[in-house]
Amino acid sequence: MRNGERFEKLVEIVEKLRDDDGCPWDKEQTHDSLLPYFLEETYEVMECVDKKNWNALSEELGDVLLHVLFQTDIAHRNGEFQLNLVLEQISDKLVRRHPHVFGDKEADGAFHAKQNWEAAKQQEKKRESRLDGVPMTLPALVQAQRLQQKAAYVGFDWDATDKVWDKVHEEMEELKKAESNNNNDQIEEEVGDLLFTIVNLCRFFDISSEDALRKANRKFTNRFQSLEKELKRQGKKLEETNLAEMDEIWNRQKESPSAQ
Repeated sequence: MRNGERFEKLVEIVEKLRDDDGCPWDKEQTHDSLLPYFLEETYEVMECVDKKNWNALSEELGDVLLHVLFQTDIAHRNGEFQLNLVLEQISDKLVRRHPHVFGDKEADGAFHAKQNWEAAKQQEKKRESRLDGVPMTLPALVQAQRLQQKAAYVGFDWDATDKVWDKVHEEMEELKKAESNNNNDQIEEEVGDLLFTIVNLCRFFDISSEDALRKANRKFTNRFQSLEKELKRQGKKLEETNLAEMDEIWNRQKESPSAQ
């Protein structure tokens, strides 16, 4: 069976599920009701990539595709648009925004290619600001990195990592000063500035700040759970263990592959 035939089969299955004699739950869903599930599936895809679980990733990508077809079927039955429009729009967009592949423009590398994409998008959408189009509902770290990327594509950027490090140290000193002034509003502002600059540093290292923090969260969780298991093995409770004892176990757990 060719991929096109497999795709058509999946479309038919989704349509059958939402027909009058289909699944009661599927028939009741709306654009809005499916959003929490779609978001969950997206995070499950991210988790599979983090864990390099490629078999699970294949399944989760199927779930994402199902949501795309589900939303499209809802739109079709509502008289909003049909699947052919979705396919045509994304195909046309990919060709239009890759003039270095399908046209006569050139791209010297990934950065230049993305510049072409952003410039075309700005013109198509008739946006006033180059920062327009970054959803305010994005997680703050992702939002910060996208804003910085968009500014960088038009040249608003440092030319060396050393200058970003200087800014990091500057923001740290300003945060310390805010702490000494015991001004909570100022402290909050300076923490935000410091985080924004750390995100910028991640961008210079070509690292996703959101991915990096998510992995750090998972590492902390694994190590803390290993700490709990070790205390349980010793017949101790967390509440009855002082910080020095916990630190000793924590530092040992850092060397354990299972706590990474």
